[in-house]
Amino acid sequence: MIPQPKADGDFPWWLVILAVTGLWLFWEVLSEAHYAAALATLAKGIGVTIAVALIAYAGACALGLGLALMGLSRHLVLRQAARLYIEVMRGVPIIVLLLYVAFALAPTLVWAVNQVAGQEIWRPRDFPLIARAVIALMLAYSAFLAEIFRAGLQAVEKGQIEAAQALGLNRRQRFRHVVFPQALRMILPPLGNDFVAMVKDSSLVSVLGVADITQLAKITAAGNFRYFETYNVAALLYLVMTISLSLLLRRFEAKMRAR
Repeated sequence: MIPQPKADGDFPWWLVILAVTGLWLFWEVLSEAHYAAALATLAKGIGVTIAVALIAYAGACALGLGLALMGLSRHLVLRQAARLYIEVMRGVPIIVLLLYVAFALAPTLVWAVNQVAGQEIWRPRDFPLIARAVIALMLAYSAFLAEIFRAGLQAVEKGQIEAAQALGLNRRQRFRHVVFPQALRMILPPLGNDFVAMVKDSSLVSVLGVADITQLAKITAAGNFRYFETYNVAALLYLVMTISLSLLLRRFEAKMRAR
């Protein structure tokens, strides 16, 4: 039998290497004029990047949970509708969906609202590009999160559900107090991984001109022709955000397992 390494007990040398490398890179960035100028500009997009990721992920979680419940429903129509949505959204590249929502779905929605109102109360240009980007990311990720939620809900032992039913809990109470808390603990790692992926994929909103880190990097590099320095800073900012987020999620998962 091949011995299994105890990864949880290993000293995090990888983290030490990343921390030392990160500090050295930031020192180089701050001490060199071109790097420092790029950092000052790109840092303005951090808030937009985080806001897009948080709002889109929260919406995707809510929609994904609803789709998972539909997929586990006793009604055939709900199950088939959920499966149709999931398969379509998983089959379309995110950037294609982003462009479709921004330039096809959003104008159609504006037109439909005006038709219902009987007058032009909303114009396509009144629909913010950042809102279109958030909707596209939410729709795309909800399909993947739906499968994660479904797997977690189905992994809860039937004995737990039967015991809750024997105690007189109705279906909603069983889901709220027994099924969902247990499922959530099991699916925290994949949920965290998808959130990290969302932070990275939020860079795609730059194709719509949303002023996130990537868009500011494109504009800055096109203006000063310092592509190497500018995109090095952009990559460094994304690495700091994703690695910090991964460490926080690991700590949160450890606390949840300890309960």
